[in-house]
Amino acid sequence: MNDRLLSLLGLMRRAGKISMGFDAAAEAMSSGEAILLLLSEELSERTSGAIRKIAEQSGTCVITCKCGMDELGHAIGRRSTGIIAVNDSGFADKIKTLCAENSQEECI
Repeated sequence: MNDRLLSLLGLMRRAGKISMGFDAAAEAMSSGEAILLLLSEELSERTSGAIRKIAEQSGTCVITCKCGMDELGHAIGRRSTGIIAVNDSGFADKIKTLCAENSQEECI
C-alpha cells in the first residue's frame, strides 16, 4: 500500500496537484482548493492539531498515513514533509480508495 501511495504522490507532484507543508496546505484549504489532507504519522501532536483544526473549518477530509516524514518527502522530491494537501478530486478519490482497501490507513 505505501509503495502505491508514494508512487501516486510523486505523480501528483509532477502534475502540480499538491501543496506541501503547513503554510501551503493551510492556504490551499482556506482558498477551497484542497480536497484532501494527507498527514504523516510522525507529525507532532501540536502541528497535527493545528492543521486538523483548519481542515475541520474548511471541510477538508484528513487521512493519516503510516508513512514517515522522510518517506513522504522523498516521494515528492523533498527532504522531508509531514503535510500534503491534494488539490485534485481524481487523485483524492484514488487515495481514498487505497485507504479503504488497506486498514493501515486512518481515514477521518
